[in-house]
Amino acid sequence: EVQLVVSGGGSVQAGGSLRLACVRFGDATTNKCMGWFRQGPGKEHQGVAAIDNSDGSLYYADSVKGRFTTVYNYAEKTMYLQMNNLKPEDTGVYKCAARTCYGRDLNWALGQVGEWDYWGQGTQVTVSP
Repeated sequence: EVQLVVSGGGSVQAGGSLRLACVRFGDATTNKCMGWFRQGPGKEHQGVAAIDNSDGSLYYADSVKGRFTTVYNYAEKTMYLQMNNLKPEDTGVYKCAARTCYGRDLNWALGQVGEWDYWGQGTQVTVSP
């Protein structure tokens, strides 16, 4: 069993930065694949970034590549999402999730939104022009 608690978020102007945190509680030996998702107004969930702690692989969606960075701090059992140069289109509710990726491509895993086993609560990110 895994529990995820999300913090961070808020409102910034375009070009600003925010950092989200996803603290992981419970079993640390399974479901080592962790991802960030967002849902903009009237839009479906979009996979933003993922990290597989089984092998250290990382993936970023093209829309955030070069601006967002995700890392997992083992001592803190926390996954961070540093978001720089934010744009209005980054606005949405951000969530973290965990699953086992079985060595599969992280791009593929992010696309299977319904197959992530554990989810944190959402946090709102609002970027104004």
